[in-house]
Amino acid sequence: MALRRPDPTGGKGNMIAVITRVFVFSNYIECGLWCAIGVGFAFAWFRYRLPDAAIAVVTFLLFGLSDYIEAHTGAWWKPWPLLMLKGGCIVVFLVLLVRYWRAKRSGK
Repeated sequence: MALRRPDPTGGKGNMIAVITRVFVFSNYIECGLWCAIGVGFAFAWFRYRLPDAAIAVVTFLLFGLSDYIEAHTGAWWKPWPLLMLKGGCIVVFLVLLVRYWRAKRSGK
């Protein structure tokens, strides 16, 4: 059974959002996964006081929040602030990954 959401364009567009229970459930699972990873980084930050771990905590929790919002909006690109949030998180993830690789290569 599909859950029908109101047209976000207010009847001015031709989009009809159909959100299945599987879609909603999978986004809740993703939300939990990203938040759990964020909590793991929180433990690392409390133990080792790494600045990048603190950044990762906030970013993973925000990314988890974005999946929760996605479960209710039906798309990762609408509304546009959700797209910007997800894109910003991905940029931060990539920056953190590059910093990690550089630190590993330099032996820090």
